[in-house]
Amino acid sequence: MEGRVLGLDVGDRWIGVAMSDPRGILASPLTRIDRAGAEVPVEAIRRLVSQHGVKRVVAGLPYSMDGSLGKQAELILGFLRRLSESLEVPIETRDESLSTVTASRRLIEGGGKRRSRKERIDAAAAALVLQEYLDEIRVQQGRP
Repeated sequence: MEGRVLGLDVGDRWIGVAMSDPRGILASPLTRIDRAGAEVPVEAIRRLVSQHGVKRVVAGLPYSMDGSLGKQAELILGFLRRLSESLEVPIETRDESLSTVTASRRLIEGGGKRRSRKERIDAAAAALVLQEYLDEIRVQQGRP
C-alpha cells in the first residue's frame, strides 16, 4: 500500500494523531488535537489529510475484554461518522486495547519530564495503533 496513512487515538478531551511515511511502512507521532467544539477537530483532521495527501485514516477503537463495544467505543464511532462526512478517504478502525497504557510505559522508560510525557502520550498511542495496522497490511501483502 503506497501513500500516507493517518492514525487517530480518539479520547474524550484529546485526539492523538500519527502519520505514516509515504510508503506506508513507519508510523510516527504527529500531534494532538483538542476536542473542544464539534467541528474544530474534524476540520483539523480534514486539513491534515489534505496537506499530506493521506490515502486512508485508521482509528483505534476500544473493545472490551469480551470483544464487545462499550459506551466509549460508541462515542468514538459517532465522531468517526461525522468525520467521514468531511473526508474523501476511507476510515478504518482497529482494536486499540491498551495502546495508551503501552505508549505511557514507553514514554516513561524514555525519560523526560512528566508534563512533556502527558502532552505526547496521545500521539504516541496513535502511532502504536497505526504501526500495528501498517505491519498487518505488509504481512497480508507478503512484503518484508
